[in-house]
Amino acid sequence: MIKIKEAIIVEGRYDVNTVKQLVDTIVLETGGFRIFSDKERLAMFRRLAQKRGLLILTDSDGAGLVIRNYLKGAIPTSQVKHAYIPEIFGKESRKRAPSKEGKLGVEGMKPEVLRTALQRAGATILDNETEQGGSASVKPICKADLYALGLSGRPGSEHLREQVLHELALPSHLSANALIEFLNVVSNLNELTALVEEVRKKS
Repeated sequence: MIKIKEAIIVEGRYDVNTVKQLVDTIVLETGGFRIFSDKERLAMFRRLAQKRGLLILTDSDGAGLVIRNYLKGAIPTSQVKHAYIPEIFGKESRKRAPSKEGKLGVEGMKPEVLRTALQRAGATILDNETEQGGSASVKPICKADLYALGLSGRPGSEHLREQVLHELALPSHLSANALIEFLNVVSNLNELTALVEEVRKKS
């Protein structure tokens, strides 16, 4: 598994699953064309880009190009790298029929093809001794921390989590796993604890 600095943006959840089997970094989806109207998700991408850079990895079809160009115009060029997969015709095994253009998407690419695409894009490869956040002494946030802070598994957790997500300008439907990944990039446990306390005081 390759550990890289940049966060990777793909189109859909199957792409996320495929890429996560290859790389150790935060991988998020645009939700296809939903990114055009999802201002919260775009704001999250911008924060990630500012913090550690983004690597855009979309399909090689027309839709993928449209999404790539939209993100290219919405995020500073200096904070984005672009990975391109080759045009390979075929059908993913889970699909009944090929895509509109008949091309394989990110989810249909072999690991070595994706690895080559990331390397050619200039992905920053980290060794096992390098922490993505830049400090090996910082304890990463985990699910147990969310529970301890009342953000999951407790009465009122959903409401509290929504308030915290709002304060962080994150999508309200963000999954717990995606939230943890994001928090470990842009924050730490002490900052999260302080934020939760602040939100509780406002309630």
